[in-house]
Amino acid sequence: MRISGITLPDSKRLELALTAVYGIGRPRALLVLADAKVDPGKKPSELTAEEEARIRDRIEGSEGFVIEGELRRTVSANVKRLKDISSYRGMRHSRRLPAHGQRTRTNARTLKGAKKTMGSGKKKVEKK
Repeated sequence: MRISGITLPDSKRLELALTAVYGIGRPRALLVLADAKVDPGKKPSELTAEEEARIRDRIEGSEGFVIEGELRRTVSANVKRLKDISSYRGMRHSRRLPAHGQRTRTNARTLKGAKKTMGSGKKKVEKK
């Protein structure tokens, strides 16, 4: 089953498989399945064509959600706007540091990357 260009994993339950789409988490997946009257425990490979159409229509339809490319563009435009106006949060984004008040003395590894430490300063001698 494909939703807005994303193939859902066939081995997972629908409530978890739908989270492969950017912009759909567990609560929204459960809401979509309840609206489409589909059992969340089913797997995507077990769905009928009618059930697939109901789910796809609920997600991509006229009253559907902002997902995938459009949502990514919106988020990146918001971050770019913060950078352009030189707000505190924008500066944190541009410096690749946490933007929501987390501590940075320790535990900022996701944004800052792996720890870079100095060696002893000695050149390693090749063994023959």
